[in-house]
Amino acid sequence: MPHATAPDGTRIAYQVEGTGAPLVLLAGQANTHRWWDPVRADFHAARSTVTLDYRGTGDSDKPRDEYSTRQFADDTVAVLDDLGLDRADVYGTSMGGRAAQWIAVRHPDRVRRLVLGCTTPGGPHSVPRDEAISRSLARATPREAARILLGLMYTPAWLEGRHGPWTTIGDPDMPVYARRRHFTASERHDAWDALPRVTAPTLVVHGSDDTFNPAANAPLLADRIPGARLHLLPGARHAYFEEFHAVASPLVLDFLDAPTGA
Repeated sequence: MPHATAPDGTRIAYQVEGTGAPLVLLAGQANTHRWWDPVRADFHAARSTVTLDYRGTGDSDKPRDEYSTRQFADDTVAVLDDLGLDRADVYGTSMGGRAAQWIAVRHPDRVRRLVLGCTTPGGPHSVPRDEAISRSLARATPREAARILLGLMYTPAWLEGRHGPWTTIGDPDMPVYARRRHFTASERHDAWDALPRVTAPTLVVHGSDDTFNPAANAPLLADRIPGARLHLLPGARHAYFEEFHAVASPLVLDFLDAPTGA
């Protein structure tokens, strides 16, 4: 598996599939590129997809230093550099959406179009999840935490009769210290003041019933980013991109393929 070298020397594993214009897919907190496995092929008729294992996960290095969403953004740009890609579309979900915001702000020339899914601007202007959810996850055993996360990710109707494997509830081989650093990086994200500097055409997507990252964050992002579009998926929870992929994936592709100015 190829690796890029981040500015601090950390080796970042990445994966490329398909052919065509590049689309970078960024996963959620404490997850590897496997987050995208159920839907990745949705994009391959028109795009090649580029994913990575965040530092601390998968086949990437796992330094003990503190992590940040800015750092994840720079790691992603290191992957683009290693591939020789001057520019790409970027689709980040959950914590990946936080990192994607910094890519668009700090490296505007590298982002053709931006999609922010089930994410937040962070900081005091954002809408936090209910404290009861955070407490229940903090106190839960690994088995209980997985059950709680599945209920936050998917609707009961979709979960009924399905038994996994689940690709969105965390990298099971991730060291505990790295998992904590991912959580801290995500919680400390605050791009509010920087978001008006985003120049890439932007689509904000969110499930209307997302309580893990409250849906009220979506209009905040869309209002903060010049010219951004907003699309709420009725009835969807945090993993809208998987459960509702028959709607979400074409929605994203239509946005990426729209004529400039449309």
